[in-house]
Amino acid sequence: MSQFASFTATPPAKVVFKSSNGTTFCDYKNAEELRRYLTPNGKIQSRKKTGLTARDQRVLAQAIKRARYMGLLPYTSATL
Repeated sequence: MSQFASFTATPPAKVVFKSSNGTTFCDYKNAEELRRYLTPNGKIQSRKKTGLTARDQRVLAQAIKRARYMGLLPYTSATL
């Protein structure tokens, strides 16, 4: 057993959900959860960092863009 075996990465909380009819959605009004998927400069993190599928990443990006438009999330790092 290696010395790094005791460190386990905890997966991030789910923000993209599947509804009862099978469609995927992400609540844009949950700004605190969406803020975790932004870099310190305010950019949307990549799929490698988030660990989401391509479809879930697109849904997440759309939710972040909607939250920005509604004024729930900042566009730049000046207000992070």
